[in-house]
Amino acid sequence: MTARAALLLSLALAGLLPAATAALGQAGAAPAVVPLPPVPPSRSGLDTDALKSDLRGTEEAQKRLRAELDAAKGDRGRLNQMLVETATRTRAVEQQLIDVEGRIGMLDGSATDLNASLAKRRGVLAQVLAALMRMGREPPPALLMRPDDALDAVRSAILLGALLPELRVEAETLAADLSELSRVRGELTAARDSLTRLKAELDDDRKRLSLLVTERQRRQAEEQPVPPAERSQAETVAKATGDVHDLVTRLETEVGPSARAADAAKAVTRPVEPGKPDLTALRNPARITPAIAFSQAKGLLPLPVAGVTVKTFGAPDSVGGAEKGMTIATRAGAPVTAPADGWVVYAGPFRSYGQLLIINAGGGYHILMAGMERITVDLGQFVLAGEPVGVMGGLSRTAGPARSAVVPASSQVAGQAAGQAPSVVPAGGLRFGNEAGAALGQPQLYVEFRKDGISIDPTPWWAATDSQKVRG
Repeated sequence: MTARAALLLSLALAGLLPAATAALGQAGAAPAVVPLPPVPPSRSGLDTDALKSDLRGTEEAQKRLRAELDAAKGDRGRLNQMLVETATRTRAVEQQLIDVEGRIGMLDGSATDLNASLAKRRGVLAQVLAALMRMGREPPPALLMRPDDALDAVRSAILLGALLPELRVEAETLAADLSELSRVRGELTAARDSLTRLKAELDDDRKRLSLLVTERQRRQAEEQPVPPAERSQAETVAKATGDVHDLVTRLETEVGPSARAADAAKAVTRPVEPGKPDLTALRNPARITPAIAFSQAKGLLPLPVAGVTVKTFGAPDSVGGAEKGMTIATRAGAPVTAPADGWVVYAGPFRSYGQLLIINAGGGYHILMAGMERITVDLGQFVLAGEPVGVMGGLSRTAGPARSAVVPASSQVAGQAAGQAPSVVPAGGLRFGNEAGAALGQPQLYVEFRKDGISIDPTPWWAATDSQKVRG
């Protein structure tokens, strides 16, 4: 058997005959690069048929929604149910998108590493293949021809015996790498197809949610309008107050809608009994008071936004203190929902918090959320757990109390930790480091729970699974 035949047999056994043939045909050339899948041809111009189809689909969806809203006229419960269901579905799709984008990032990294490994191995193989091809062009003579030829044959056999086992190992390793690369590329294709589908679903859900929120606020303005004077008074109080605790105290005593909301929260007295609370009231989306006491809602509340937690309560911050809330990095434009039933006592800009939303959940509990680009509820409004209350922006905002000597340590929220190496996810996905997403451009939602003005750990309140989350 010639060296060339022995080589082809070895590589065929390793499953690499096509690759080996290509390499043999390019002996002495530069190492070949593993070919990428063909790129689909780009389409120039606009696909007018597709655009018209999308437009018709959007118009039909809006007509269906308008019909649903018309059917729900005067039915507050039905509108609330539509809001909570749509927001819940949107949040679920957002989370799937985050997971898929993260998966694509890992797969891209694996594909890059495999390509580099293959290119390196192909370089080694090219040198061995070239040597064996030269031997193949001058095969060892027959053993019985002449005594001096026998020595050459023995030497060739020894050389082949030393080279072929090592070459076989290289071939098998290359086969494994090629197989893994093929698998990774297949998963990448599936993940990108899923990403496209999820983005289309998210776009539809966001449009629907926007229309529902607009309708809800229109009805709210008709039924419980906030006089301009009271709204202006709330803004004045916020500008004149430097501390969240003082802000809440003044709002709930000096500003009409906030004071009425606080009174309504105090008027609700629910017995706190040992054991699991009665969740029957949660089935009523038309409720106007909290379904259960906030203290009994531990393990039941939905996170207000889909994303990744980058700061947790109690963790060391960058100024020697501890986190008094949690921060979630989100996708741009993500909808924000109320974690629990409660009344809005403030909705507007406040100091370094940016857009700040404060919900009185009753029993001395308040929920603070900051970092949103836009708040979609009004002063005095009662909201359900899971009901949309705001929208995240498209750029990073590190929300929370300012870091200065005038801000007490109990009110500080950590900034970005220095020296953290960012973990990168593909374009369109989350991009943040171990501590915060500010430097890499991700929007952030800051969430803080307070009991009688003191920050508390929100972790025990969050639902472990979607099936356990409180919904309207």
